[in-house]
Amino acid sequence: MASPNAVLLISFLLFSIGIAGVLIRRNALVILMCIELMLNAANLNFVSMARHSGTVGGHAIALLVMGYAAAEVAVGLALVVALYRRRDTVQVDDINLLKG
Repeated sequence: MASPNAVLLISFLLFSIGIAGVLIRRNALVILMCIELMLNAANLNFVSMARHSGTVGGHAIALLVMGYAAAEVAVGLALVVALYRRRDTVQVDDINLLKG
């Protein structure tokens, strides 16, 4: 069994990669995947701390976050498909729908 410190380090690295991907990449699909990576890092953290403390609260929160992530993917992909149909691009820099 891995120590909680090792799992926290892995969770921190995954979350950092997700933040870097959101800030650096300009493709809407890659941004959505990086957000999912950040949510999975948070889930890893919740489950690790719940296992370390011997409670099930972290597991319950992780299940709620998974439900939120599924809803976020459904809405996000629907928005990306709608934007692609309207503008023929998924690059965030090229989308300027509010400029009239």
